[in-house]
Amino acid sequence: MLQQLLDLDRRFFIAINNGLANPVLDFLTPYLRTQEIWYPLYAVFLFFIIKEYGKQSWKIILAIILLLVVSDQFSANLVKGTFMRLRPCAEPSLQGITRHLIERCAGYSFMSAHATNHFALAMFFSFCFQKQKWLLPTMLFWAFAISFSQVYVGVHYPLDVIAGGCTGALFGVAFSRYVFKYIR
Repeated sequence: MLQQLLDLDRRFFIAINNGLANPVLDFLTPYLRTQEIWYPLYAVFLFFIIKEYGKQSWKIILAIILLLVVSDQFSANLVKGTFMRLRPCAEPSLQGITRHLIERCAGYSFMSAHATNHFALAMFFSFCFQKQKWLLPTMLFWAFAISFSQVYVGVHYPLDVIAGGCTGALFGVAFSRYVFKYIR
């Protein structure tokens, strides 16, 4: 059963990494997954958190820092260190098949820390500004686009980003519920 799931994951990876190949995504996805691209967005959120929550904003900012530390350490160290799944770009059986669009191919694949962290932030920011109904779908699309990019550039399998996204969403909701229980 597990082997069938991994085979299906591999087929979906090839379908995305090779089957969807085009010049626009080849150009866009390596940038989309780069943290520095998102710094202006994070700065905007911090500005609005300070504006919305005033003296309470330090608690939310501290929660965001803790959320990122917990979600990143959980996915990047605990889970990856436990499963030690090779990245598709390092998998010998995929050599010559995988289109690897970025230079780095180090570490393990399962689960995607990018997906975990960005889905955690997406859920948390959505809780920060619940009155903005458009924000949750926008933030989920943002996290999905980053996660998709991880598969497209060749560093993660689809199950890596699905597991990371689900885990991150749970972390984001849990932190949000705890923090906003005491702030509002």
